[in-house]
Amino acid sequence: MAHGVVQVTNPSSSRWRRRTGEYATVADALAAAADGDVLTVGPGTYRENLVIDHAVTLRCADGPGTVRIAPSSGVAVTVRASASVHDLVVEGQDSTAAALLVEACSPELTGLRVNARSAVGVEVRDNARPTARRCTVDNPAGVGISVLDAAGGLFEDCEVVAAGQSGVTVRTGGSPRLERCRVHHVSGSGLSVTGEHSSLEAVGCEVFEVRGTGLHLSQRASGQLTDCRVHGTTGDGISLDSDAVLAMSDCDVHDIPENAVDLRARAVLTLTRCTVRRFGRNGLSVWDPGTRADANGCEIHDSTGDYPAVWVSDGAVAVIDACRVHDVPDALFVLDRGSRADVVDSDFTQIRNTAVSVSDGANVQLDDCRIRDAATGAWFRDHGSGGTFAQVTIDSASTGVIVTKGADPALERCTVTNTTESGIYVSAEGRGTFTACKVTGSKGYGFHIIDGCRSTLTRCRTERCARGGYEFAEPGPVTEDCTSDRAATPEPAPVTVPPVPERQPAGRSYGLLGGVPQQQPAQPAAQPEPAPAAGRGSAEVLAELDALVGLDGVKREVRTLIDMIAVGRRRLEAGLKAPSPRRHLVFTGSPGTGKTTVARLYGEILASLDVLERGHLVEVARVDLVGEHIGSTAIRTQEAFERARGGVLFIDEAYALAPEDGGRDFGREAIDTLVKLMEDHRDAVVVIVAGYTAEMERFLASNPGVASRFSRTITFGDYSAEELLRIVESQAAEQEYRLGEDAGEALLKYFSALPKGPAFGNGRAARQAFEAMVERHAVRLAHVDEPTHDELQLLYPEDLPELP
Repeated sequence: MAHGVVQVTNPSSSRWRRRTGEYATVADALAAAADGDVLTVGPGTYRENLVIDHAVTLRCADGPGTVRIAPSSGVAVTVRASASVHDLVVEGQDSTAAALLVEACSPELTGLRVNARSAVGVEVRDNARPTARRCTVDNPAGVGISVLDAAGGLFEDCEVVAAGQSGVTVRTGGSPRLERCRVHHVSGSGLSVTGEHSSLEAVGCEVFEVRGTGLHLSQRASGQLTDCRVHGTTGDGISLDSDAVLAMSDCDVHDIPENAVDLRARAVLTLTRCTVRRFGRNGLSVWDPGTRADANGCEIHDSTGDYPAVWVSDGAVAVIDACRVHDVPDALFVLDRGSRADVVDSDFTQIRNTAVSVSDGANVQLDDCRIRDAATGAWFRDHGSGGTFAQVTIDSASTGVIVTKGADPALERCTVTNTTESGIYVSAEGRGTFTACKVTGSKGYGFHIIDGCRSTLTRCRTERCARGGYEFAEPGPVTEDCTSDRAATPEPAPVTVPPVPERQPAGRSYGLLGGVPQQQPAQPAAQPEPAPAAGRGSAEVLAELDALVGLDGVKREVRTLIDMIAVGRRRLEAGLKAPSPRRHLVFTGSPGTGKTTVARLYGEILASLDVLERGHLVEVARVDLVGEHIGSTAIRTQEAFERARGGVLFIDEAYALAPEDGGRDFGREAIDTLVKLMEDHRDAVVVIVAGYTAEMERFLASNPGVASRFSRTITFGDYSAEELLRIVESQAAEQEYRLGEDAGEALLKYFSALPKGPAFGNGRAARQAFEAMVERHAVRLAHVDEPTHDELQLLYPEDLPELP
C-alpha cells in the first residue's frame, strides 16, 4: 500500500453495506467511516490530531511501528468510541495535554507505542473502560498513564518505559486493573492512587528503577497487589497514608534504600505470603493511631541499614502471624503508649541487636514464637511498657530478656537457652511477672535481678547456668516454687569469719542455702539505689572488710587508699597541700572473688569519710549502657552515671564495652561518654570497672583517656583450698550444720583437685559444694526413722559431690 494512503473498507457480508475508499489523511478517512469499518493506514508520518468517534478498526498496512501519528501540538489521538486501534506510534509534544486520550468508551488498544513529551502519555477518563494489550508508554516529560474520573479498564502486558512524573496515576474514582505490566525509569511514584473510591488492582506486575516511591496510596484510596515486584526505588517501596487500604499477596519488595513498606495516618495494610528484603530503613513501619498492618506468612530479611525491620509507633497496631524475620539489626520495635504488636507463631533469627524492643508505654504480645541468635532476645525498656510472652523460646542470645526502668511484662511458659550472659536480667526499677519460665545453659546467671527490683517468679526453673541459677539483690523479687539443678548465690558475697553471721530472715533467703529462691511476701518496691544505713562509721565498715575470707592483697590496697584520703584531709585541715589519689579503680580477677562486695564497702567507707555524699552502689553491665542506635548509648550512659551520683558506679564485665571485633559497636561510645563524665564530674561519682585480667587490659587500651582515669588496679586472686574450706565452715555454722570427722580434710582435697579454669567460681564453688553436701545429707537421712540431733547436723566426706 502506498505511503500516505488510508483505505476504508467494511467487511460486512451484506453487499449493500460494502464500502471502499482511499483517503490522503487519516482524519478524512475517519470522517467518512462508519461503525464497523476498517481503516488500513499506509506507512508514514501523519501530523494530524485524530478523533476516533466511531466503532472502527484502525490498523497499519505494513505492520507495527510503520505509522506515526505526530501532530505539533494538542492531543495526538482521542478515542471516544468502542474502536479497535492497533500498532500505531503515537507521538505527543504538548506539555499541557495527553498524547493519547480515551474518553467515555471501551476501546481495544493493542500494540500501541506512545512516545511523547506531553503532560500525560495515556489519559483515561469519564468512565472509560479500555482494554490495552502490549502497549508501551515513553513520556520523560510527564505522567505515563493517568486514570481518573471514575474510569477504569484493563491493561495487559503493557509497559511504562519512562516517565518524568509518576508511572501510573489513579485519582477521582479511577479503578484500572493491571496484569503483567512493567513500570520503570520514572521520576515520582511508580504507581500513585489518590482519593476516595480510587483503586488499583495489579497482578504479576513489576515496578522498578523509580526515582521516588514504588507505590503510593493516599486519601482513602485502595489497592490490591498480587504476585507483584517492587524494587530499585530511591524512596519508600510501598507508602500508605490518609486512610488508604491495600492488600498484597505473594509480592516481593526488595532493594529499597528507605522503608520497604510505610503506613501512616490510619492506613490499613494486609500482607499475605509477601517477601520484604534488602531495605535501608524499616522493612515495615507503622505509625499513628488507627493505622494497622496485618502480615501473614511473610518473610522480612537482609536489611542493608541500621534500623529495625518492623517499627510500630505513635499508637499504631501490627499483627504478625507465621512470619520470619532474619538477618536484620533489630527485628521488632514497638514504641509509644497505645502502640501494639501481636505476634503469633513467628521466627526472629540472626538479629544483630534486639529481637523485640518495647518502650515508651507500648505493648506487645508474642504467642508460640521463636527467637534465635540475637544480641538481646527481648527488651522491655521503661515505665508503662509491657505485654505478654506465652510459650516463647529464646536461644543463643547474649541476653534472653531485659526488663528495665519500670517496665512490667508478663512471661508465661517461656524458655531461654544458651545465652552468653544472663537468661533474664531485671534492673533499674524493672518489674515483670515470670510464670513457669525456664532458663537453661546460660553462661551467666539464669535470673539476674538487681537494684532490689520487685519482679514475681512462680514455678520457674534454671538448669546448667554457669554463674548460678538465681542472682538477686535485696529486697529482691517475690518467688514461689522456683527450682534449680544447681545452687546460685549473690556474686560474690564472700563469707566473714569470725564472727559467724546471723541467719537471714526467711523473707530474705535466697532459697535452700542460697541456691533456689524461697517465696517472699510482697513488699512495696524499694528505691533502686538506697543510701547506706546511717551511722556506719569507717571503722565498722573496715572491720567488715577485714572479716572477709582471704583477699589480703585487696585489703591492703583498699586500706592504703583510705589512709591516703584520711591523711590528705588532715593535711588540708593543717593548711598543707594534700595528695590527690585516684579514686576510680580497676578490679581484675575471676568471678566469685568478692569484687562487688568490696566495691560496696569501698563506697560506704568513702561516704563515712565525707568523700562521697551517699556511698551507694549502682551495678551495671553492657546491656544497661549500650543502645542500638546512634545517640542512644550516650543517653543511657549518662542516666546510669546520674543514678550513681554521690556513690559508686560499678561496671561489671566492662571489657564487653570494647569487644575485639567491635567495628561499629556502640560500646566504644559508652566508653567515650564515661571518660568525659568522669572528667566533668570528677568528685561526684567513683567509677569501678571489673572483669577478667586480660580482657580488662584491652578495655584500658580502648580509649586514650581510660588508662589515665583508672590509675590503680586491684587484683582479686583465686581463693586457695584453705580459704574455700573456711567459707564452707562459715556457711555450715550459719545454717546450723557442722563438719564431721575427716570432712574438712576431704574438702581440702576436693578443692585442690577442682579444675581452676576461666569459669572457676571461687567463693561460688565453695557454696555449691556445701549445698551439694546438704542435699546428699538430706538424701542419706531421709530413710533414717529417728535421726539424732548430731546426725541432723553433721556432714561427712561421703556427702561431698563428685568432681565435675
